[in-house]
Amino acid sequence: MTGIYLHTTLRGKFRVWERELDRLGLRGDEQLLDMGCGRGAVLIAAAQHLPSGRAVGIDLWTVDQSGNSPRATLANAAKAGVADRVEVRTGDLSSLPFADQSFDVVTAAAAIHNLRSPELRLRAVDEAMRVLRPGGQLLIADPWPFNRRYASHLGQGTVHRLGPSYWYGVPLLAVTSLHVTKAN
Repeated sequence: MTGIYLHTTLRGKFRVWERELDRLGLRGDEQLLDMGCGRGAVLIAAAQHLPSGRAVGIDLWTVDQSGNSPRATLANAAKAGVADRVEVRTGDLSSLPFADQSFDVVTAAAAIHNLRSPELRLRAVDEAMRVLRPGGQLLIADPWPFNRRYASHLGQGTVHRLGPSYWYGVPLLAVTSLHVTKAN
């Protein structure tokens, strides 16, 4: 289990997100929001797909992730050469500080399920849809039972398993992807 966990943490999830971002068919000029961005793994990967776009990360910067801070995330973006396309904000996923229809893409990597109640998790999913433009894409990676609930709540979306590269120890803890395209 330890070996699988380390693989997911150090390599697997990065490869999976590269694949998932490629599947979105981005033009490169999109405005993207990464909910619960942490130290920026998905935020930075997204910014690398957006040569003329912008990637905004939002987090509460809690200590459940070592070294989690806006400064650390921006330093990681600078090391990756995308600091000019990255912005970080402090905020609650269940009450996003952005106007309606502000983003072309919204991502969340193993973040929403960490909210303390089912109501807050569903509110975060609703917030993601609120800030998404018509025709925009939502991509959430969370353990399978959560993504099933989100899709059911929204009444739409496709859930698929992301495979062993995104297991946190055992298949029971497998991460799935929920992909939703917001209606025009």
